[in-house]
Amino acid sequence: MKKRSTISRKRDHVLLTVNRDVAFRRKTAGFERWEFVHNALPEINLSDVDTTTSFLGKRLAFPFMISCMTGGYKDAEKINRQLAEVCEEFRLAMGVGSQRQAMEDSTYHKSFSIARTVAPSIPLVGNIGAPEVAALNDVSPIIRLAELIQADAFAIHLNPLQEFLQPEGNTNFRGVLKGIEKLVRQLSIPVIVKEIGAGISNEVALRLIDAGVTYIDVAGAGGTSWAGVEILRSKTRLVERNKEEQEEWDPFWDWGIPTVDALQQVAHLKEQFPRLHVIASGGISNGLECAKSIALGADIAASARPMLKALMTGGKKGLRTKIVRWMTEFKGAMFLTGSSSIQEMQNSPTIIQHV
Repeated sequence: MKKRSTISRKRDHVLLTVNRDVAFRRKTAGFERWEFVHNALPEINLSDVDTTTSFLGKRLAFPFMISCMTGGYKDAEKINRQLAEVCEEFRLAMGVGSQRQAMEDSTYHKSFSIARTVAPSIPLVGNIGAPEVAALNDVSPIIRLAELIQADAFAIHLNPLQEFLQPEGNTNFRGVLKGIEKLVRQLSIPVIVKEIGAGISNEVALRLIDAGVTYIDVAGAGGTSWAGVEILRSKTRLVERNKEEQEEWDPFWDWGIPTVDALQQVAHLKEQFPRLHVIASGGISNGLECAKSIALGADIAASARPMLKALMTGGKKGLRTKIVRWMTEFKGAMFLTGSSSIQEMQNSPTIIQHV
């Protein structure tokens, strides 16, 4: 029953994020509050702009990761294969979805391992949920999951809101931090701690840093509402309702810290903790917002649902088209601020907040 439940949930998540409106209703990621300072004298050629960066010891064509989405059921193998093939082609990082199902059963191991098979050179990130980490007696199951995909890092996703709303959710979060600390000490690869759309605050980031974490994905509110996904999954709420009724029923739909606010709360800690790497995700919808994330202190940006939708509706060609557009927009932002490198964009006053 447990295995079947996990497989069904994973399939539901993909179908709902692609086919239903699961965006935040009243809250945005916050990027509209910030603007780049236009540089009319950039004194560089567009061809001088270098968008490459390093992540987990590997070079990326631009600072971007297709974030953790799927795996663990039949159709996920094709999805992860195609995502990984395009990431390999463009030199982008990729994260697989939660590998909880792979802990329970080996049937769909290939839906995860296929990513490394077709993308041997990219940074690839494994993934497991916080409740599973809290329940760990030893780290050997996580080591096996990392080995399954030859991971360059392993992500622990913090999702108390989703588990609270999920019909079959696991709300046993006592001991998560202790489990994370154990993984940091015993895994041979970096541990990334991420939210999934409700954001990481300054206080939580400090606790993670104190536990030895050096990679934090703020994964803020403003993009996909995983509260909304779980609300729509609930059997008593699968009927169509108008927006007013939906908002009245679903007060947690817009719960969370907007991405830009979470990013500001966490990124400033890099001054105090130079080994900290920050990933910005949650509602990033174009290359300009990727660039704003970098200018606001992130090391790379990440996105999930827009990439999945591009693949599911347009195939690999559609995904390639979206990535090329985002890369062009990102490079354009660098050129128009006179930034010839990622470091220059981060270290120069290239972005201002609206009054």
